[in-house]
Formats: sequence, structure tokens, C-alpha cells
Amino acid sequence: MQREQFKSRLGFLLLSAGCAIGLENVWRFPYMVGQNGGAFFVLFYLMFLVIVGLPILSMELAVGRASRKSIIREFETLEQPGGKWHWYSPFGMLGNYMLMFFYTVVAGWLVNYFVQYLTGGLTGLDTAGVQAAYRTMLADPATMVFWMLVVVAAGFAVCAGGLQKGVERVSKWMMVALLALILVLAVRSLTLPGGGEGLAFYLMPNLENLNKVGLANCLAAAMDQSFFTLSLGIGAIAIFGSYMKRDRSLLGESVGIAVLDTFVAITAGLIIFPACFAYDVAPDSGPNLLFVTLPNVFNNMAGGRLWGALFFLFMSFAALTTVVAVFENILACCMDKWGWSRKKAVWINLVIVAVCSVPCALGFNVWSSFQPLGANTGVMDLESLIASTILLSVGSLIYLLFCTRRSGWGFDNYLAEANTGKGLKMPRALRFYLTWVLPVLIVALLAMSLWNNFQFLFV
Repeated sequence: MQREQFKSRLGFLLLSAGCAIGLENVWRFPYMVGQNGGAFFVLFYLMFLVIVGLPILSMELAVGRASRKSIIREFETLEQPGGKWHWYSPFGMLGNYMLMFFYTVVAGWLVNYFVQYLTGGLTGLDTAGVQAAYRTMLADPATMVFWMLVVVAAGFAVCAGGLQKGVERVSKWMMVALLALILVLAVRSLTLPGGGEGLAFYLMPNLENLNKVGLANCLAAAMDQSFFTLSLGIGAIAIFGSYMKRDRSLLGESVGIAVLDTFVAITAGLIIFPACFAYDVAPDSGPNLLFVTLPNVFNNMAGGRLWGALFFLFMSFAALTTVVAVFENILACCMDKWGWSRKKAVWINLVIVAVCSVPCALGFNVWSSFQPLGANTGVMDLESLIASTILLSVGSLIYLLFCTRRSGWGFDNYLAEANTGKGLKMPRALRFYLTWVLPVLIVALLAMSLWNNFQFLFV
């Protein structure tokens, strides 16, 4: 059966960026900045995006385009006879599922907030009222499960339409609308009284803030975010490589994806941090930044109900583009592995993802006593650790080694595929760095990240 292809290059760029752009930019990036030293974290994150993220992004795309398969089959298609690289494939597929088991829950929060603004449920609340509304949502298992199911159903409904008519067509207009609206909101936030202090926290490196969290912790968190924001290591990017034409070089396309992704992440911070300081919300207050800070901004703006509804609508779109992209990878894995029709893959996986996302939804209420990583942690923290810190990092290392070792695909094969077509080329001079330096860097920072998550066992 002929592999589907993107209708246009713009569709590829927006959908691939859409896979990267989402909760990790608008929700996770700002609170990671707040919890990890402010501007120094931003600098380290940008550094890792260039020296780690871009090369591995190009490698995922190269493996996908050369194999024309999903992660469940791509390694066995390209590896040397008798190779064992495909042993990682089930873990990569698991990473997609694990990511969605908590991602769909948080995406449901965004859809819920859109409806709340549309119906006036959040307008007129003071800071305490906004915080109470957030806590009430988390404490209600029926609400949490319902909105998660809405997201799961919507994501698979888009994928059921196929690559061009479903995934590409829907994602393009959602992404364009998001990019336009986030600029307007950033301008509004930057003009808030008292917002300058938040801007300084975000963009002015401060050694005192860095010392509070520690250099090693900040570095590990920044690398973790660089993997998470690009959805590297689980084939979510490689699948779009398998749908690409061969007229553009892959480093150039990787730069385009990373620039769009970084633009949204940085701009999200320009919305969040001035608002934090303007409305006296702690910048290190964690995941609730998006759901506590921004409603305060909207409730003090002229036409805030409209702005709030539009913002959370398009944040929902940002989340859904990632959901759709990862769902597409899951479906492609099932179709490649077992020869299922798209329709059969949609129905089976809809049930799997819906059922397996329930524990995360209940982890904030019914199962809140389950604290697997220490005090104040829950199901989502455990799933995020497995998907983001472990599988994405290990998967990125697997792609890197596969593309640079002779026992894998080999550097020459990777370079030939990456440099096919017009655009920015991967320099052969980087071979030593990619083959020997980058793997050591990833292993060292992964070890630090694991220590940060499990040190509570030794205290």
C-alpha cells in the first residue's frame, strides 16, 4: 500500500510544529522556568535545543523518511541484518501511549476553561475565586473524566479522516489562529502595571535565582524540557518524516519546526510572567500558572470574557494538535504492525487511551493519596516521569546511536538522507560531536534528571 504524503510543505511544517507546540510550551515551559531559576533556565533550554534537539530532530525525520514506516517498524527496516535496534520499538510505542494518558487530561482542562469563559462561569472572579475554581475542577472526578473523554474523542475523530483530509487540514488552520492570538495576548500582558518585574525574572539572568535550585538541577530540567517540547524519542516526529517528500533537506526543516516551537514557548512566557508579578502569583507555583494567572489577566481586561474564551479555545487547539499528531503515530504503528485499517485502529485505540487516561484524572481526587514520587506527587507525575524524563530521553539516545553507529543505520546513510533536497545541510564536520560527545552529554544529564526525581528515596 502506498504511503500517504503531505499535500504541502506548509502542512508538514505546521503539523510537525503542532506536534511540538502545545501544553509543553504554554503550560509546562512557563512553570518549568518558574521552578528552575528563571532566565538561566531559558538560556540553558535554548542551548540544549540547538546542540541536542536539532540534531536528534533531524535524525528522527531521516529515519522516518528513509523507512517510510512508524516507530514500530522503522528500525527493523533500516538496521543491519541481525540487528537488535528494533527491540526499542515497543518502548517507543509505549511512550506515545504514556504521554497521552496524562496529556489528554490536561488538554481537557483547557477545553473546560474555554467552555467556562464562553458561558461566563469564570468572569468576575477575584484572585481567590480563580484559585478556588481551579481546585474545584481538580477535585471533581466526573468533570475530569468527562473533559478527558471529549479530548480523546475529538483527537481520534480528526485522525479518522486520514492524513490530508483530517490531520493536515484541521491542524493547519488551528495553528495559524493560535500564532496570531498569542502575539496579541503577549502585547496585552506586557502592558500590565507591575509586569516589568516579571519580565526581568524571565529574561534577565540572576545568579541568586539559579543558586536556589542548583546548576545541575537547572541543566537537567532544561534538557528534559528540550526533549519534551519537541516530542523527541518516541517516533512522534519520525512519523511525519515517513509522510514527507524528498525535496527538502531535513536540518532545514528541523530548524523551521524548532523556531516555531520556541517562538510559542518564549511568547507564552511573555504572557505568563508579567501577569504573575502584576497579580501577585508566585512564578514557581507550578502547573497552575496557566489556570490561575491568565484568568486573573482576563478578568481585569476590557472584554476579558471574550479574550479568555478565545485564548483557551486556541490553547485547546494547541493541545489538540499534539494529541492528533501522537494519535496519528499510534494509529500508524498499529497499521504498520498488524495491517489494521485506519477505522479499526481508531476504534481500538480510542478505547485503550480513554480507559488508561482515567487513572491520571482520578489522581487529583479519588486517588490523591497515591504519591509515588514523594509528598505532593500523583499519577500524572509518575506518568510524566516515565514518558518525558525516561522514554523521551532514552529514545532520543537510541535514535542518535542508531544514526551514528555502524551497527545501526550508520552516519553516512543518515547524512545522505538528511542532506537530500534543497535547504540547510548537516555538516559532516559534526560527526565526532554527534558520535561521541552528544551521547555522553545525554547520559550524564539523564542521570541527573533521574536523581532529581528519586533522591527523596535516600533522604
